[in-house]
Amino acid sequence: MKHRVLGGTGISVSEFALGAMTFGEFANADHDESVRMIHTALDAGINFIDTADFYSQGESEQIVGKALKGRRDDVVVATKFFFPMGDEPNHRGGSARWIKRAVEDSLRRLDMDYIDLYQMHRPDPYTDIEESLSALTDLVRDGKVRSIGSSTFPAEKIVEAQWAAEKRGYQRFRAEQPPYSILTRGIERDVLPTAQKYGMGVLTWSPLMGGWLSGRVTPAGATGQRAQLVGDIYDMSDPANQAKLAAVEQLSKLADDSGMSLPHLAIAFVLAHPAVTSVIIGASKPQHLTDLLAGADIRLSEDILDKIDEIVAPGTNLRQGDTYYTPPAIADKRLRRTA
Repeated sequence: MKHRVLGGTGISVSEFALGAMTFGEFANADHDESVRMIHTALDAGINFIDTADFYSQGESEQIVGKALKGRRDDVVVATKFFFPMGDEPNHRGGSARWIKRAVEDSLRRLDMDYIDLYQMHRPDPYTDIEESLSALTDLVRDGKVRSIGSSTFPAEKIVEAQWAAEKRGYQRFRAEQPPYSILTRGIERDVLPTAQKYGMGVLTWSPLMGGWLSGRVTPAGATGQRAQLVGDIYDMSDPANQAKLAAVEQLSKLADDSGMSLPHLAIAFVLAHPAVTSVIIGASKPQHLTDLLAGADIRLSEDILDKIDEIVAPGTNLRQGDTYYTPPAIADKRLRRTA
């Protein structure tokens, strides 16, 4: 397993990071099996684990904490805050009030003294970014957090946060965690170049696009809990999803002709971008994790990358909704109309 430095942090992380969203009630409620999967990843050379308080409402963090007993010093641990942790309206978002509560909750569930990378899971339209950065800076100074980052921020929000940090002398986001796959290449236009400009590490998620690039989505759509959670992604009456299916068919043939599996092709594509530090892989079953780990050393030739560009043009999202972020001015019609 090769390693790369995460932005300007000086922290060396594996090119594969293990995503822990599938550990817990959401996908795999068997704690012992989940712990064994984490150990499998560590034994394969992964030293970077990403989770979030929101994943199974804290259960994922608890499982990660169990798995890292006696191995904490050898692993870079990232977690996130922002999404609701219950019905209380102030137990969410990017306020200083919530950040300082959320980090204590995460540390308790992880059973750790500090978090290596603490990330804001989404932009908060109701909180000034200076408020969030001020609280996060306090956490770094207190030794509870080593570095801070953002997740699924559009380019303009990344720039705003960088400027606010410079203006106020706050800690700045050292990493961005965007969704990135062959089917969702929009961030090549702005997010990835912006992250490079500010020397940020990039930790990408969903390289298989919710199963589309694993071969588990058919013309009939997808089944199971994931399909119920984000059903629009698999709605085959949507012309954009039909375009995705056509692209997957071409990519599957390209993978076969190149002597590799479609998932290995998809993950190697993400790692080929010079802005990307590490790609998050996730699995709910041990055999799926083992299959993904087998592709750690695959590198794509210029010829294969050119053929991928012909199938899905650079900077293109085949379905806009697959970016998992809609600006408030688009999501809320009240912001587009006078009273």
